[in-house]
Amino acid sequence: MTEIPLGGIPLLRWMWRQLTSMRTALLLLMLLGIGSIPGSLFPQRTQNPMKVREYLASHGSLGTWLDRFHFFDVYSSPWFSAIYLLLFISLIGCVLPRTLEHLRAIGKQPPLTPRNLDRMEGHEILSSGDLDRAEAWLRKKHFRIRRDEDSISAEKGYSRETGNLLFHLSLILILVAVGVGSLFGSKGEAIVNVGERFINTPTSYDSLAFGKFQSDQSMQSFSLRVTDFSAKYDPATNAPQDYTLTVAAAKPIGSPEKKIVIKVNSPLTYGNTKIYLQANGYSPVVTVRDKSGTITFHGPVTFLPQDGNLTSIGAIKVPDMNPQIGFVGSFVPTYDRTSKRGAFSVFPEVLDPRLLLSVWKGNLGLDAGIPQSVYRLDTSKMERIALKQLTLGQTLNFGDGSITFDGWRSWVNLQIVDDPGKLYALLGAILAIFGLLLSLFTRQRRIWVKRSNQVEIAGLAKNSAPGLIEELSQLKKWMEDEL
Repeated sequence: MTEIPLGGIPLLRWMWRQLTSMRTALLLLMLLGIGSIPGSLFPQRTQNPMKVREYLASHGSLGTWLDRFHFFDVYSSPWFSAIYLLLFISLIGCVLPRTLEHLRAIGKQPPLTPRNLDRMEGHEILSSGDLDRAEAWLRKKHFRIRRDEDSISAEKGYSRETGNLLFHLSLILILVAVGVGSLFGSKGEAIVNVGERFINTPTSYDSLAFGKFQSDQSMQSFSLRVTDFSAKYDPATNAPQDYTLTVAAAKPIGSPEKKIVIKVNSPLTYGNTKIYLQANGYSPVVTVRDKSGTITFHGPVTFLPQDGNLTSIGAIKVPDMNPQIGFVGSFVPTYDRTSKRGAFSVFPEVLDPRLLLSVWKGNLGLDAGIPQSVYRLDTSKMERIALKQLTLGQTLNFGDGSITFDGWRSWVNLQIVDDPGKLYALLGAILAIFGLLLSLFTRQRRIWVKRSNQVEIAGLAKNSAPGLIEELSQLKKWMEDEL
């Protein structure tokens, strides 16, 4: 049982040895994985604050306790940061001394030949043998040689430890890269209709999360005008075949625009900032008029897809009418209907569009000071006054006004990621895989040849790597062939 020193420097040294042990590093790595699980189970404020508010409202005291333990801010919580930092320190304290020791050992000669080779693996006695011939064979097999007067000490497989250290150093690089990305990066999303412009400012985003040392002052200066979007689908399976987004990009803002094509796996890149094409859908274009015929709303309204055929739902809110009017709608690009499912789309492209609307009047709740989703309508204080399915160009009159289905536009969801550590994380992952393969497939071993009254050969396989006996047999045969 390990004795724990009492107080002062001995206690600090003991704590440091425990922290920098490989066992502690593996334990912390496991804890980091376990600590990441709540981040995928519970909504996170940096990604979807609306869902967090809904969860807190619907789960009462449970949600309050989860919030106290930062389950909705997992990756910036004190306990997750503590595990992350301890793992970082543990890996450095564990790997760095071993790396320095390994670098010093690379330039050293193999150890001296043991006095009693009969205690080693594969010990063989030859009636005679030439050390020069043994040395030639060992050099041919890429062993490092230490030649003494009556013995040879040979060793190979240093790259096994090199690969092991490279793997752990690469993990440190990945941790540093992730830390740099979270501290100095940003990630946001924005839905933009075809024909609209996106300017890289915080107000243009639907959601935006900055790193601790990132701000709107360090954002790249650029703008995008979505000029066209096309999607191709397989007529037999409805599966997407290709998405092509065409934008007119200006960097910096106000400079001449350039036509650029963005695809799913081909983002637009400005330095560390990448603009990805993430999703697409449709925005029905409607015109809403009041009793007098005055237009109170006109334009496209983003609807969110609910299936692979882009059957979409959304909400239209018109607070300027008296009484306030809201619409709960479904947009069906290629219409079909059954008694069980109701209206739905049978193909993602717009071939036979329909707009299904239910009209509600009352208090929209926009003045309550509580943020609302633009895609949903709170009907708890409203009364439904009409329900109708509209074809293109058709108008629904509902007493307090009317709504006309004028058309539709495609929209795209742009994900804008500024991650200065991403390249280093990729490099770390590649080096980690290379180091792991090097460590797994390299055999580290020592072979000795000793001549006195007789010739002896023996070896030692580190980590019980197979193949040593076979190599000793080959060496024996090589030396005996000279007879």
